[in-house]
Amino acid sequence: MRSGFDDMLGNQRLRERLASDIRADRLSHAYVIEGAEGFGKHTLTLRIAAALACEHRYSEDFPLPCRTCAACRKILSGNSPDVIYVNKGDKATMGVEVIRAMHADVFVAPNDFEDKIYVIEDAHLMTVQAQNAFLLTLEEPPAYVRFFLLCNSSAPLLETVRSRAPTLRLEPIPADSIGEHLCAADGEARALRNHSPREFLELLVCADGSMGKAKQLLDPKRRKPIMERRDAAREFVQLCTRRHNSMEALRFFKPFWEKRGRDEIVSQLNECLVCVRDLLLCKQSDRVPLCFFSEREEATALSYQFSAPELLRIGAGLENAINRVQANANIRLTLTSLAIEVGLLS
Repeated sequence: MRSGFDDMLGNQRLRERLASDIRADRLSHAYVIEGAEGFGKHTLTLRIAAALACEHRYSEDFPLPCRTCAACRKILSGNSPDVIYVNKGDKATMGVEVIRAMHADVFVAPNDFEDKIYVIEDAHLMTVQAQNAFLLTLEEPPAYVRFFLLCNSSAPLLETVRSRAPTLRLEPIPADSIGEHLCAADGEARALRNHSPREFLELLVCADGSMGKAKQLLDPKRRKPIMERRDAAREFVQLCTRRHNSMEALRFFKPFWEKRGRDEIVSQLNECLVCVRDLLLCKQSDRVPLCFFSEREEATALSYQFSAPELLRIGAGLENAINRVQANANIRLTLTSLAIEVGLLS
């Protein structure tokens, strides 16, 4: 039997399980689909909707969904009235009025296919009142209705909601798989890999296992500030290896209090912290996955220049500085204290 959802990367076990359940007509009427931004929650949901309507879903000669039959084409192109998106609109949360409107629509039979699919976007932003209202629909929906609750984290959902909708967790996609897919599908990605292989590796690390984020970072304007933060994090750690270098320390920190807002400073300090944590991990194991460095050799060589207690002290200093900046402390005094804590100033 052909595999299911074979045009998607990663999460092979989950894809195989869903394909098996769809072909055996045992798919649940509701699921929570959990994963970070860009992990493919919308893509997977649309593929499930197409698979449920696919004219070849029971055939061993076709993938699932086949993507060629009329039903697949209509759903995957976004033209099916039986796939309905429910979201918070321009509000910060999803209120009870949105769920009540959906509840009224649930009892209208599907137009084209056997199933009517409701895709609840940012389900973690439903208010408690909205979730309680949703339970009325979730507990006894019409037989043709299926719900997919998309969320970054299922933790904000009520236990009563989660107990009625099994959670499908999307895992990060390996960086090498993302790289291969990007280069196969995008000439800009191939050009970046060929002309600037180091920057291409940095892009893959910054994607954090998200194909969506990797595609966004192909845009040089989106990539530039991230690369600048990563370069600054490396510079900070290199400064820490030289210690008690007041002039270099002041040169490094001066733009922080002259030109940068608090959110930008916090982002930069967090980048430095991730870099330092990678160095600490390198001192403990040569196999543990790294979050900041694209090449383990670079991290290992840099980690040799510190003792573990020194890295712990630098990490603690960065955490203190982040907390103080977020608490509206004076930025110049905070960064001066950080420089003293990590040994850049005496």
